[in-house]
Order: sequence, then structure tokens, then C-alpha cells
Amino acid sequence: MGQTITEKIFSEHANKQVYADEIVRVNIDMVIGNDITTPISIRAFEESGATKLAKPDNFCIVMDHYIPAKDIASANQAKISRDFAYKHDLKYFFDEKDMGIEHALLPEKGLVIPGDVIIGADSHTCTHGALGAFATGMGSTDLAFAMITGGNWFKVPQSIKVVLQGKPNRHIYGKDIILEVIRILGVDGALYKALEFTGDGVSHLGMSDRFSMCNMAIEAGAKSGIFEVDEVALAYLDEAKARNKGLRSTPKIYKSDDDATYAQTITIDLEKLSPVVAYPFLPSNGKSIEQAVSDDLRIDQVMIGSCTNGRIEDLRIAAKILKGKSVAKHTRMIVTPATQRILLQAQHEGLLDILIEAGAVVSNPTCGACLGGYMGILADGERCVATTNRNFVGRMGARTSEIYLANSAVAAASAIAGKIADPRNIV
Repeated sequence: MGQTITEKIFSEHANKQVYADEIVRVNIDMVIGNDITTPISIRAFEESGATKLAKPDNFCIVMDHYIPAKDIASANQAKISRDFAYKHDLKYFFDEKDMGIEHALLPEKGLVIPGDVIIGADSHTCTHGALGAFATGMGSTDLAFAMITGGNWFKVPQSIKVVLQGKPNRHIYGKDIILEVIRILGVDGALYKALEFTGDGVSHLGMSDRFSMCNMAIEAGAKSGIFEVDEVALAYLDEAKARNKGLRSTPKIYKSDDDATYAQTITIDLEKLSPVVAYPFLPSNGKSIEQAVSDDLRIDQVMIGSCTNGRIEDLRIAAKILKGKSVAKHTRMIVTPATQRILLQAQHEGLLDILIEAGAVVSNPTCGACLGGYMGILADGERCVATTNRNFVGRMGARTSEIYLANSAVAAASAIAGKIADPRNIV
């Protein structure tokens, strides 16, 4: 009986052949915490009486949500993680000196390895499936259990095969593809399942597209998103290996069998796809850019960044559209590079000059604006086009504000127009 990639990864980590819906105890290759969720894990760890991490070099803390601290409460919250990291002399602790949003920073650092089982107390941990790992979000106490024991329990997810056909047209990116998938499935259509992306269309997608797609698998209720490792992923890993003088461990590459069992198969013709905009208040409320333009929606703020679309490719796309142009008078634009390395790269390429001269504000890497924490809070009744992953009620500020999720090209074009605009019409 054939297996999916996900079933093969779990079989390797359970030391026996397993299939979907089986409950298994497996070893964890990487446990990820951040400044918001880790203090809860630390408290549970210490209350258990544990004094040592089961696998110190498989535990990572990334300070990213409210860093630099926005107030006394967030400063005290951050101090808990810092004190723990120093006490246990963590090898992988990333603070202000080398900051970045966790789901962009860890692949960049060569810490995400194909074939790994990765958990994090953040729902968008599923981002790392872009590199052929099983990665998922869990609760902070689940993290504590893994910190203490080095493993955890899972029900092996069923898989949904997402077949991508053809080559995307101009200004169609991974963000549009995953918004279309979520539109088709709904916010719970993939509940506790793995979205496996396959088909000839995958060859046309860069790693930034793949990270974006796996990142938002959770918005369809999925436990994870995953791609088979190919030449594009291997090239990314080679760059990370050279940059970091090695990877954390040796990749294990899996491919689904031809006779593997899937819960469902959906097919998307990329050649027919238009840019997708997710209207409030659900990521599944996707509309075509043509409809969004016809609705003539005035925009107060544009935000480009987050663990979904804050990579160098996103900044390049935005800068190309904004070069020589200006952000509309009544519109604010915030750009948040996902890591310090991306920020430096954008500076070296002259992208920051273009963005700032157009009227954008460039911030340090942070999750702040995406979750309505700081660095871009929306006022009552304001509308925002954001390259983030969620547009729930009050997600970025006031409960009466509205968030429209879109790719970086749509966001940049909308900043110029002061309303939702089609980037294909920007000259």
C-alpha cells in the first residue's frame, strides 16, 4: 500500500510503517518558540520539575512578535525567554542582534531540513513544509512536553492532493494560488489534513511562493502544507548551507507513491488564475482582482511584510511597481522585511530607496502589524490591503477596520491608486 510524503516522514520518526489516522509517538527534530508563546512553555517546563532540555540543540527561540519591546508588559514577557535561553546556553536563540520573523529566519539559517518533524507554538509553523518537512503548530504545553521528552504524540494526517497545472501569468504568485485553494476548500475544508502541492505547475514556483502557500495551509484548517523537494528547493538549501557553513542535519527527501491514498484531490489551472483578493473577514472570502477593482474600495493603509510575504522577492515586486511613483495622499504604506538579512539585501539592491522615496515607511523585522500588536494598528473604519495571512475581525486593530489579503504586487499598485488596483494595469 503506497504512502504519501507525510506518511513516510512519520514512518521514519516512529520507526515503523504508519498510515493516516494512526496515533503515534515520534521524535521531534526542531521545537520552535517565540517571545509570545515560549514563556507559557517555560512555566510548564519548570513546574514539571525538569531541569534540562531533552535535546538542547533541537530547541530554538526566536524573538519576533513584540521585538523591540513595545511596552513594559512585552519587555517583561521577553525577559522570561531571554533568561531561559541564557540559563540553558541555547545554541539557537535569536534576539534583536540577529532578528527576524521565525518562519522566514529559520529556513534562512539552515535550520529547516527536508524530512524533519518540526513543531512550534505558532499556527504558521506549517510554513516549513515548503522544504519537504512536516511542520505544524501546537500548543505551548505541547511544546513543553517536547522540551522535556524530545518527542510528542500525533494522529498521522490524511492528505489532500493539490494539483497545480500550467504556468502562472504575470503577477500571479503563490499568495494567489493559496487564496484560491482556501476559497475552494473553505476555512475548515482541510481540517487536520496535510495539503500536498504537486503537478507540473510547481516547477514555475520559487521558494518564496512555496513558503507563502505552506504558511497559509492553516487558513484552510490544514495541519500542514508540504512540497516534494526538487531542484528549486535543493538550490535554496545549498545557498543556506554555504551561508551558514553547513545545515543543521542531513536532508531526507521523500516522494509520495503513485498509489498513495488521498482524502481529496483538487486541481487548479494556473494559466486561468487572476490575482486573488480575500475580502473581510475570512481568508476564504476570495474575489478576483477584477471584482475588487470594480468595487472601487478606497484604502487607508497598505502593509507588505509578515511571515507570509515579507521576503526579498516581495520587496523587489513592490519596488518595481513603485519606482518613480508615489503612494496616494490619503494612503499609508508600511513595509516590514521578514529578517535583518532581507533588510540588508533590500538596502544593497536600492529597494529601500525606491520604497521610501515613494512614501513608504520601512520598519524592523517584526510580526507586530500582522497581529494588531504595534507598528501599523488600524483605526475605526479603516481599510488595509495586507500581504499577511489573516483578515479576521479586529486582526490588525479596530474591530470595525477591514483587511483585504493580497499579493505584494496588488498591495503596491493599491498604494499608488489609493484603492484596490490591478498591478497588471500599472505602466
